Amino acid sequence: MSGRPLDVLEASLDEEVTVQLKGGEEYEGTLTGYDQHMNLVLEDVDGEDTTIIRGDNLVSINP
Repeated sequence: MSGRPLDVLEASLDEEVTVQLKGGEEYEGTLTGYDQHMNLVLEDVDGEDTTIIRGDNLVSINP
């Protein structure tokens, strides 16, 4: 998968993704939303309902 970052996010909507943050934490969940700042909304992270991740903390997103 290649292209602009927001295109990759659009293609990954409603799919399982793994997100790595600056502090080394990793989250796995279903990508249900994002915005132009790459803030993410993940569902079903560690059995929780909804997790919001700020875009400035992101290191990588793997579809």
